[in-house]
Amino acid sequence: MQQIEIREMCEADLDRVMQIETAVYPYPWTRGIMHDCLRVRYNCFVATLNTEIIAHAVLSVAAGESHILNLAVDKNHQGQGIGRHLLTHLMDRARIQQADMLLLEVRPSNRAALELYESAGFNEIGCRKAYYPAPNGKEDALILACQL
Repeated sequence: MQQIEIREMCEADLDRVMQIETAVYPYPWTRGIMHDCLRVRYNCFVATLNTEIIAHAVLSVAAGESHILNLAVDKNHQGQGIGRHLLTHLMDRARIQQADMLLLEVRPSNRAALELYESAGFNEIGCRKAYYPAPNGKEDALILACQL
């Protein structure tokens, strides 16, 4: 894998982060949501390759639990291990902040993400019915968890 660097996201990154977000998700977060995550000091990161932002992630940590709220890799860089690298960084960050559990939601239709999370030790612990917007209504979210 090429040399990927992970650093904290800043407001100046939002234009590029939103380009990735809107390209990879059919129902992306808004710029306002991303800005709010920075404002409330969630753990927000970007992955860069030669200073170009190619991925981003948002992690919330509180009361011994952590929650991956967003993880996206630019379409031109998917399948190269960047998502795994960023996930490992999030898991390490959660441990540093003394979380013992990491949670996330994922669409059942997102097979690539499911395979990544399962290979990293996540297990399905529940389902949120009609959680995500979808072309024909709503799609459930699988709740995955990993002990840290």
